[in-house]
Amino acid sequence: MTKRIVIIGGGPTGLGAAWRCAERGHDDWVLLEAADTLGGLAASVVDSNGFTWDLGGHVLFSHYEYFDSLMDDLLADAWNQHVREAWVWMRQRFIPYPFQNNLWRLPEDEVVACVEGLLEIALEPATTEPVNLEEWILQSFGRGVAEVFMIPYNSKVWAYPPTQLNKAWMGDRVASVDVRRVVGNVLRCQDDVGWGPNATFRFPQRGGTGAIWNTLASRLPGDKVLTGQRVTGIDTDRRVVITQGGDEHPYDAVLNTMPLDELLGRVTPGHGLSAYADRFVWSSSHIIGVGVDGPTPDALSTKCWMYFPEAEVPFYRATVFSNYSQRNVSRPGQQWSLMCEVSESSHRPVDAGSVAQACVTGLRRSGLLQPDHEVCSLWHRRLPKGYPTPFLERDAILDTIEPALREMNIYSRGRFGGWKYEVSNQDHSLMQGVECINHLLEGTPELTWFDPVAVNRR
Repeated sequence: MTKRIVIIGGGPTGLGAAWRCAERGHDDWVLLEAADTLGGLAASVVDSNGFTWDLGGHVLFSHYEYFDSLMDDLLADAWNQHVREAWVWMRQRFIPYPFQNNLWRLPEDEVVACVEGLLEIALEPATTEPVNLEEWILQSFGRGVAEVFMIPYNSKVWAYPPTQLNKAWMGDRVASVDVRRVVGNVLRCQDDVGWGPNATFRFPQRGGTGAIWNTLASRLPGDKVLTGQRVTGIDTDRRVVITQGGDEHPYDAVLNTMPLDELLGRVTPGHGLSAYADRFVWSSSHIIGVGVDGPTPDALSTKCWMYFPEAEVPFYRATVFSNYSQRNVSRPGQQWSLMCEVSESSHRPVDAGSVAQACVTGLRRSGLLQPDHEVCSLWHRRLPKGYPTPFLERDAILDTIEPALREMNIYSRGRFGGWKYEVSNQDHSLMQGVECINHLLEGTPELTWFDPVAVNRR
């Protein structure tokens, strides 16, 4: 018997699921996307001045051969290949990333504090399991590194105190510390920049990150990919997905990618799951694009992105977006661009009306924009849901919700559908969709959502 599969959401997870259905010759499916465009948070926008912007600092790297092969097929030779050059800007200087490997660049008193903290944890390792992110940072890096960089930066990017975050998301997101290596770098005044799964990455030559997903969507059957279809309910007794217009789509299985907290209020009967919706935590994101006339400054000509832990500027990261592709600007060779990201939550409110100009001021204060740099385009987009926060209760709640939904033949996956930040990059997200379809059609296990550690070790 053929399974009727309804896919909710047209971001990387939903499109990955649709792709896998089509690839396997399984024709009984439909994708419902609330927006008029596809790509979700991986879409791109062209502003009124002709500058291209992503909805965040996306770069493409992968833990999967399947994903790599698909990307090769989708854009063929239309990729730019990059070697990561990431920096931390603090204390009025650039420090190579990862910060903890390059402490020698700090002022002397902070070098001493950081090394002392590292030696303390090396000589007297913690004997108790950390209960939150702040404790994990202190146990892993020592008080010096924690107070100088790790706690300020994580507070800024998450927009929540690290005491309110769990440590399960770490995976390959943060470089572990090798005390001998770090101390050696300090003694030799030696940079150490090679760590990380994204040491090299690729980016589309034109169209931004959204070009990937627009290309994939263009190869799917158009009558099965429906935009402007906001899902307002799932009737689990009648097994139908209901849209805002009143259309009903029968299903044998649902692959949901809408935010999990929103899904819980739309499932009826929900067997009490809606009570969990208010316990989810997330942050909003402000993306600010700054287009500048003239050539890229020499000091930024090879840089990819920079982290900003200090409170003097509102953004936690700035990307030299024109370095990813010269076609990200309106007049290649005559303009360049910076993209800033600002996190917002109840703990870290943001004035949406002034944040764009505040970022320009911050860029000038940090020296990325010089007095003679003329801003010719200023673009701003607020994403109500930007980061799926790894709050303390997250795993316990997911362990209750996921199997209950699965009993109703609802599989909730993706960046916000699965709510696991540690597997929410583009490769993870697409593969969650692919693996879910494989499970529904073949019974094979879904590795990415259920075992992030194994995936991120690849």
